[in-house]
Amino acid sequence: MTALFALTTSLLWGLADFGGGLLTRRTPALTVVVVSQAIAAAVLGAIVVATGAWGAAGPRLWFAFAAGLVGPIALLAFYKALALGPMGVVSPLATLSVVVPVGVGLFLGERPGLLQLAGIAVAVGGVVLAGGPQLRGAPVERRTVLLTLVAALGFGTVFALIAEASTRVTGLYLSLFVQRLTNVAVGGAVLAVALRRGGSALPEGGFPYRSLPALAFVGLADVAANGTYAIAAQHGPVTVAAVLASLYPVVTALAARGFLSERLRAVQAAGAGLALVGTVLLATG
Repeated sequence: MTALFALTTSLLWGLADFGGGLLTRRTPALTVVVVSQAIAAAVLGAIVVATGAWGAAGPRLWFAFAAGLVGPIALLAFYKALALGPMGVVSPLATLSVVVPVGVGLFLGERPGLLQLAGIAVAVGGVVLAGGPQLRGAPVERRTVLLTLVAALGFGTVFALIAEASTRVTGLYLSLFVQRLTNVAVGGAVLAVALRRGGSALPEGGFPYRSLPALAFVGLADVAANGTYAIAAQHGPVTVAAVLASLYPVVTALAARGFLSERLRAVQAAGAGLALVGTVLLATG
């Protein structure tokens, strides 16, 4: 069950990243984040009311609140890094986010077997290669590397926090709702500051109403991925769940290949293959 839900997480996150990347070509990234998360919050709010999840409120909601604070900061750092530096450097570095939940799992006493350790090493290496690391070219600015590491730390922290936010399904609905409300509040505040400084919140043609279905998909896929990851982490070792969930860059690369006809470089194809091998080792270990 852990492998199934974790792989579902990587699929959802990979598709959400792909959709978000396409949307940010036409709409400011911060607007994409705020609108997509607001739609997800509205849907989750309806689910919370319908299921009576308010009754599951408790101290664990602070984990969801903290995840909501960290998430937008990590996303903004990631988008900024992509704007400043080559994706072939930023994308593989961002996959270091898996170090945080794996470290937490080891600290809490999880001890993967030898086969699972081999699977972790192979899968992480495959994900880094699938990002298409840039091995040649001009030096990358320290600011780009720093922003990418901030994003990786933030993403990994969200992984760890959301796994602790709830132990029940109804509580998970409420936790995800609180996380998304916090996401919107933080993102909205940053957007307001950006507008005061002369930034733009909308594309030249005005609000992208035609993009609402895509924005909804990105927001709902992201929140669903958080939910499936929480379930995966609750039903098995966090070290395994985190590594399998971190395969999302492979999904994004394959989506770009399928929908945009982007060719995979040899190193990316090799990375995707290694990630698959690592997945099999983890699932059978």
